[in-house]
Amino acid sequence: MKRSRDMEKRSEVNSVIDELSMLVIVKPGGNHEAAHIPTKPFLSLCYLVLQVLDKIGPTMVVLRQDVQQNIKRLEVMYESNTSLNSNLVEILKSEASKGNARKRCSCSKAFVWLTRSLDFSSALLQTLAKDPQKNMEQVVQESYAATLAPWHGWISSAAFRVALKLVPDSKTFVDLLREKDENCDTLNEKMQILVSLLVPFLEDIHCILVIYNLDRLKST
Repeated sequence: MKRSRDMEKRSEVNSVIDELSMLVIVKPGGNHEAAHIPTKPFLSLCYLVLQVLDKIGPTMVVLRQDVQQNIKRLEVMYESNTSLNSNLVEILKSEASKGNARKRCSCSKAFVWLTRSLDFSSALLQTLAKDPQKNMEQVVQESYAATLAPWHGWISSAAFRVALKLVPDSKTFVDLLREKDENCDTLNEKMQILVSLLVPFLEDIHCILVIYNLDRLKST
């Protein structure tokens, strides 16, 4: 999916806010089982997360590749029948009914790991919004420990520990996220807005993962 030129000119933080403002999970009567998560906007959001991960540098290369592969898997499914696969919950439901949800290359597993990557990004931005001067290596490590580490095997965890030393300092990372002539206070306010939109969105997704028994999946 190609990003528009206008969106490419905007900072990743602004673009994520715009995407989340339009990305609504419909829950008829508050029923998560009957929820509707629009596939295409969700994948657009994940593409923007890739751009944020790029700012962290080589440390995120393994996670970035994983995100990209999972986006592609869901994208192929969506494009195979855009009408039928316009709702991610219906994809989960279909794979669960066929007994395919927990298989290695399922779209359900791709959705789980994309959600966890969003969890990681949310935790990282939330920490920086509270304390922009905090040591970046510590921010990345704490965010990883809280979101991805419980589900990663020893190989992924070891690769992350080795690459952790390559993270930029906090000022460099924040400067990369800022728009031209934007001050740090304005960026900080935007990060808080982003997190305020992303956290409840992810809470709804995790409720859906529990319904389909996908919330405890670990990497193989």
